[in-house]
Formats: sequence, structure tokens, C-alpha cells
Amino acid sequence: MAESWVNSAERIGADLHLELSAAGGRRASLIRALREAVRCGRLAPGTRLPPYRSLAADLGVARNTVADAYAELVAEGWLTARQGSGTRVADRAAPLGGAHARVPKKVPPRARGPRHDLRQGTPDASSFPRAAWLASYRRALQQAPNEVFGPGDAAGRIELRRALAAYLARARGVWTEPGRIVICSGFAHALRLLFPGVLKGPLAVESYGLGFHRELLAAASVRTVPLPLDEDGARVGELGRERAVLLTPAHQFPTGGPLHPARRAAVVDWARARGGVILEDDYDGEFRYDRKPVGAVQGLDPERVIHIGSVSKSLSPALRLGWMVLPERYVDAVLAVKGEREAWVSVLDQLALADFVVSGSYDRHVRRMRQQYRGRRDRLVAALAERAPHIEVTGIAAGLHAVLRLPPGTERSAVKAATWQGIALDGLAEFRHPEATMAVTDGLVVGYATPAEHAYGAAVEALCGALPPG
Repeated sequence: MAESWVNSAERIGADLHLELSAAGGRRASLIRALREAVRCGRLAPGTRLPPYRSLAADLGVARNTVADAYAELVAEGWLTARQGSGTRVADRAAPLGGAHARVPKKVPPRARGPRHDLRQGTPDASSFPRAAWLASYRRALQQAPNEVFGPGDAAGRIELRRALAAYLARARGVWTEPGRIVICSGFAHALRLLFPGVLKGPLAVESYGLGFHRELLAAASVRTVPLPLDEDGARVGELGRERAVLLTPAHQFPTGGPLHPARRAAVVDWARARGGVILEDDYDGEFRYDRKPVGAVQGLDPERVIHIGSVSKSLSPALRLGWMVLPERYVDAVLAVKGEREAWVSVLDQLALADFVVSGSYDRHVRRMRQQYRGRRDRLVAALAERAPHIEVTGIAAGLHAVLRLPPGTERSAVKAATWQGIALDGLAEFRHPEATMAVTDGLVVGYATPAEHAYGAAVEALCGALPPG
């Protein structure tokens, strides 16, 4: 029965939209419509046309009318017909039709990208675990209940929320349960769900951070107030009348370094005293090299911390999979903002990630990438020590990027020199809050995860050549 159905479907063929004019009869009208579709490029060379019976039924004409039209266009060279291959649009180097043909406009070639991409924030795309992910996807699809293919739960699939609750407790020290986890498409989506529908401004933020996040908050009419930074992280003792603060406590972005234990305790005490909340951006919590893993602040007080994570750094930003671990009082409000149905994150991708975590594939991938990224970091540090010993490298105990401290007044010229060398990277000033009052520090933010492994050595060599002399 299944084979018969497939054969029948193949005979039906693909849909083909044609508008037939009344002039000249059905056959002539069909020939004109097909010829025009090929001439203007709507039917590309090699496109397989529907069988006679299928197109005749769609257009409401006799089967012989379609057969005759195809035969004439084959004779004219517009179409080709081969036994077993059906009728197809002929391969031609240029459009047909003489002086009246519609010649497509020339499209300018796409601007060349950088030769060496050392921008922060993106993992090595060539290391995505395709085979393991495909295996998880297949298992998830085969085992998925029928309800999966209906409207999705706004909170996210329970399979993924259970897997994340167990993983985050084990790997990040997060205290939660599946009912407190809401799946989202990443950190930016989490901010959109929280502001302004659930939380109100002003929001305290670190003096250095992603400008995109500040712009997103500004669009939601949320004022951000910068907190100064030092070697121990954000100076949380300077929190004012704000009721919420956004921190990157495991690895300050982009300057590097964890929030000091005393300050972690202090900011939790502040939240308790003010009735406030801490937004914890755990953007690369899995990648630690020269120190013991730093657990999540959320573990100190699950009712005062919103823990936000994603697989953007550990797997790929292309998956668009993230999560919020919420205090109980915020769960219903966040779901009300998100809506009754899952409209953001693929349910099938959620199931695949759940299997990927439960099967141990996620842990194996993270361990492998941790070793690979540590090796890349070590190669960068060694090259700089040899070629540019006057450049101080900081923020390298964790994460996917390093900060190169530069002599005062040289950041702009260094970024320009790197651009001329075909290197894409960011200056530290790009991440500075416009209202920050702390002293300006010149530097480069260099991502060592983005290039493919075979291209990394050349990227580091080019970088060393673009740095200001000592």
C-alpha cells in the first residue's frame, strides 16, 4: 500500500503556476505561458515539469493539449525530453527570445569577508557535532509522541526542561525544577520576555558589556545604569535604588574574570534587602581552563536570581536554543508574555537537545571543545609572548576570547591596522557603556574560537603583525 501511494504521488508531480490567456486557444496560450516562464527565469534550467496528466488536471485542459505544447517547446529548444527523466527546462547559458528577452540585471559580487575572523562570541562552526546531533535528532523524532506535532507548550517541551534541570544542577550548581524553566531562543529573547512586561527599569549593568543588549533594553524604554568594574568584577557595593541588576558573574564580559565570592554574597544580600532580582548571564559557563569551575550565583538564592543560558557558545548560535531558570513568582508572568503556544523555538530541536544532553553527547562535546579552545588560547598567548611581549593578555582563565591590553591611545589605530590585514576583531571601547565613569582602557577583544582549526595559525600570525610596536 505504501509503495503504491508513493508511485501515485510521483505520477501527480510538482505544482506549476501558469496563467493562460484567452487569446489563441488553450494550446497556444499554454505554449506562450511556458515560454515566458522559461524566458524570464521563473523556470530555471533543469527544472522538471509536471507530467501531462498532472498539469492537464491542474489547468483544466485536455492531456493531449499539454503533450502537444511540450512537444513544440522541445522542438524549439526550450525544453528537453528523455526517457525516464521526464520533461525538463533546457540548459542554456543565456535567456532566449532575442531582442525582446528579459535579460536579468547583473548582481554585484558579494563583498568579501575578512580573511581572518577573530571576533568574539562565536564557536568554531566546523566543530559542530553533526553526527551526534543527527543521531539525537533521529531518536527524538522516532520516539516523539503525536502531540509533538501540534501546538507547542509556551514553557517548552517537558523532556528538555527535565534534562536541563538535571544538567544545570550537576554542571552549574543551579537549584531548580522543570516547572521553573522556560525555554527561549537565546539571551536576547529572554530580555525581550522580561522587559518591560515582567520587570521594570532602571536596570544596573556592568560598565562593559554587549551594546546590542543595551540597545534592546533602550528600545523597551529601560534605562541602564553602569556599575564600575575592577579586578574583582562589578562593584556591586555601588548599587543604588535599582531593583534589578544584570551580571556576568562566572566570566565578566568582555574583560574576563569571575565575580569575587564576597561580591557574589553581597549582591544576593542586596537583592534580599531591596526585594530585587539578579539577572545572571551564564553565557559561557562550561569553558574553564586554569581554575576550578565557578558555580552559578543562582545557587545562593534561587528566589532572587534569574539564571539565563543557551547553547550559542557551547554548540551553535544557529540552533536558537536557550533557557531561563526563574524564581517561582515570575513563571506565570513570563509565560503570559510569551503566549499560550510555542512560537519561537522548534519543538523538534528541543527534543533533539534533550536527547543530546541525556545521552551524554553534550558533556562529551563540551569536554572536547574545552580541550581544543584551551589549546588555541595557549597558542595565542605563546605567539604574543614571542612576537609582542609588550602586550598584556588578560581574561584568559575561561571563555572563548582574550583581552589584549594596549598602550594608551593606540586602540583605534590597532583596529584599523587589523582591518587592513584582513582581520575582523573588536576594540574594547565597543563594549563600554556610554555613561561609564571609570578610566578608559585601550585594548582588543580577540576571539580564538571562531576560525576553523586549519586556519587558526595563520590568523594568529596575522594578528601579531598588526599589533602596535612596543
